[in-house]
Amino acid sequence: MTLGASKKEDRIREGLEETTAGKGWKKPQPGRIVRNRSRERLEESAPGKVGRKRSGEGLEETTAGKDREKPQPGRVVRNYSREGLKEMKKAQLINSVMIDWNKIGRSSYLREIPAISGVKQIDFGRAVTFFVGENGSGKSTLLEAIAVACGFNPEGGTRNYHFSTFDSHSELWNAIRLSRGVRRAGWGYFLRAESFYNVATKEEEYSRGPGGIPQHYHERSHGESFLALAQNSFRPGGLYFLDEPEAALSPQRQLTLLAEIHRCAAAGAQFFIVTHSPILLGMPDAEILTFDDGPIHPCSYEETDSYQVTSLFLNHREQLLKKLLEE
Repeated sequence: MTLGASKKEDRIREGLEETTAGKGWKKPQPGRIVRNRSRERLEESAPGKVGRKRSGEGLEETTAGKDREKPQPGRVVRNYSREGLKEMKKAQLINSVMIDWNKIGRSSYLREIPAISGVKQIDFGRAVTFFVGENGSGKSTLLEAIAVACGFNPEGGTRNYHFSTFDSHSELWNAIRLSRGVRRAGWGYFLRAESFYNVATKEEEYSRGPGGIPQHYHERSHGESFLALAQNSFRPGGLYFLDEPEAALSPQRQLTLLAEIHRCAAAGAQFFIVTHSPILLGMPDAEILTFDDGPIHPCSYEETDSYQVTSLFLNHREQLLKKLLEE
């Protein structure tokens, strides 16, 4: 198989940037979920407008009709039946977030982020939701805003953490309204790689108080302390926000983290995770929302750049390196 045989492999010459723009491709529109398929392929699959759905959760294969959730401008929806979506939401701590753009300044940079600009509502139907996309696409901005709207400290920690080394969070949190499920999270944690040192320092400080158990995170390696903090903080029924947790972890430790998240999610916890890790993204039954190619929309594991670029490198390493390094 030659280097140019795959759809995605023609990205190499442009630094692995996607080059699908053109007449033959569907362009993302606000509130509409599209895939990177040519119009010809979309037309071939159009008869009957059959949408693939997962059985057992109202996601059976059905034809378009009244019971289907219809796309609305500014709303991220899936091909779920209304009944199926309701059933999935019953099990979640956060069902959806609504964004009131009237509360965001006219000159705010948030309006210039293609993935979130104009998006008014995002529904969540899974225990684990991944945010994926290129650097600067708005993933961490949205994750942080939801976490702060839920009462967490912008730099991380539990809802009881009150410290700030530098106020850099956006105004988006103030424009967010949460739609919660019937259950309430008794515990939660906001864990982000970029401010982990500060959070670990506060953990040490708080743990020296009455009833505290010092964990000595600064006496371990970065990866060991990051994983230990995650494991100590994950509890059944909790609400968790993780911002690029793979940054400190080896592939082996990423598998450990994946197992911890899966176990906790099965016990009623809900996770929102920003990641570039093809390992974490492979978690069963998770939903992946991509921030690339226009407004936020769902995508499959195989459609993520994390999977495709990693697969390309592993399968064509010598050819890829030769092409990249010769240019």
